[in-house]
Amino acid sequence: MKFFLNSDTTGYLRNLESEFSESTNAIRVELNRFEEAGLLHSRKFKNKKYYKANTKHPLFNDINSILMKYTGLDQIIERVLSKLGNLDKVYVTGDFARGINSALIDLVIVCENIDRQYLNKLITKAENLIKRKIRYVIFNSIEFGEFSKNKSKSELLLLWE
Repeated sequence: MKFFLNSDTTGYLRNLESEFSESTNAIRVELNRFEEAGLLHSRKFKNKKYYKANTKHPLFNDINSILMKYTGLDQIIERVLSKLGNLDKVYVTGDFARGINSALIDLVIVCENIDRQYLNKLITKAENLIKRKIRYVIFNSIEFGEFSKNKSKSELLLLWE
């Protein structure tokens, strides 16, 4: 069992500008510094530059852990997912998947059989703990296959498997 924030998140410079209240140039400088330090990889496609976390960097797990704690996702995993047992995968979607901080966390849970009443209890406890609302949908593997056909990698970030 492991959990992580997917490293395929794509953010737009303009979105980052408004979220951090910084100029696009200042953000670009920092992204370049992260790339020079080996924390990010980039690739150019047409007139855009895409950044991706370097999961092989020695600090990736530490940084990932800090992000999990900051967003409260570590508590969701510890208090909810680890106690449900029969899960295949859990994805984050919505604003968090797009790299936007939000008071609402959207989850996609892939499993074959789950106690929904128990899940609801655990979700309520986790919401109180992290001070965010959690909205979720449950799919079996076949339903998830159909659902995910219409989604890009940046819309579904693997949180747990």
